[in-house]
Amino acid sequence: MPQHQLMSFEHIERVVRALSHVGVNKVRLTGGEPLMRSGLPDLVRRLSGIRGLEQIAITTNGMMLQEVMVDLKACGLTHINISLDTLREDAFQRMSRRDGLDRVLAGIETAVASGLPLRLNAVVLRDVNLEDCIPLVRFAVSKGVTIRFIEFMPLDADRSWSQSQVVPGNELRERLEAEIGPMQEKTGVDPSQPSRDYVFLHGRGSVGFIDPVSQPFCGNCNRLRLTADGKFRNCLFGREDWDIMSLLQRGAADTEILDVASRCVEAKHPSHGISEDGFEPPTRAMYQIGG
Repeated sequence: MPQHQLMSFEHIERVVRALSHVGVNKVRLTGGEPLMRSGLPDLVRRLSGIRGLEQIAITTNGMMLQEVMVDLKACGLTHINISLDTLREDAFQRMSRRDGLDRVLAGIETAVASGLPLRLNAVVLRDVNLEDCIPLVRFAVSKGVTIRFIEFMPLDADRSWSQSQVVPGNELRERLEAEIGPMQEKTGVDPSQPSRDYVFLHGRGSVGFIDPVSQPFCGNCNRLRLTADGKFRNCLFGREDWDIMSLLQRGAADTEILDVASRCVEAKHPSHGISEDGFEPPTRAMYQIGG
């Protein structure tokens, strides 16, 4: 996307600051790949100065993290998610369409060394990386971090999604218990988080399952997305957006920004409908919305 179509850091800060006055206390920078945005630590610094924000997180593929981790932490980053679907280079290239698994692993090491809370995210496709789940759990345990497995969603850029490739979270949990040991679901977690988290009863490690296809969690969702080109979206699978960029460019008041955000939230559907007849995926792929 041409740079002139992207929201400026000033505009992003302005929107987040307005939303912070009405209860938004967590921000996640995602994509696409957020570390490709030049000067990202400066955006983190700007956001860290907003009173009321309790968490500034990033979701990244980790390939560029080693170079900027120190700056991100110094500027106020509080949490990190890194995508890691496999530990095999051939499967990595098939899923990401690039090489560079070694760079991702180096980024993970840098993130672990930072001391910030870190989670690994793995999207599971039945015929591609299902066999990697056990090694991924053992890898996460060895690093002292949580890994979360995410069901394959119809948001891929090449529209190749198929129900046959989805591995339901319950099936995967049974596989992990058979190989590693019994698990118990954690209690006292934030009900709005998309993940159901478990701990192993006879050893170290915790695993999360994000199951939007087999067990939708729409009823507890409290997320609002702001796209890179200045649109509010109320659901990953929504087909509508609410323009905020034009308001910002003409110097709109906070009340106008909040009015658009409110209308977006009020229009949120009770369910995204992946499993329903007639479901149509959004025109934007995941990387254009923000995972």
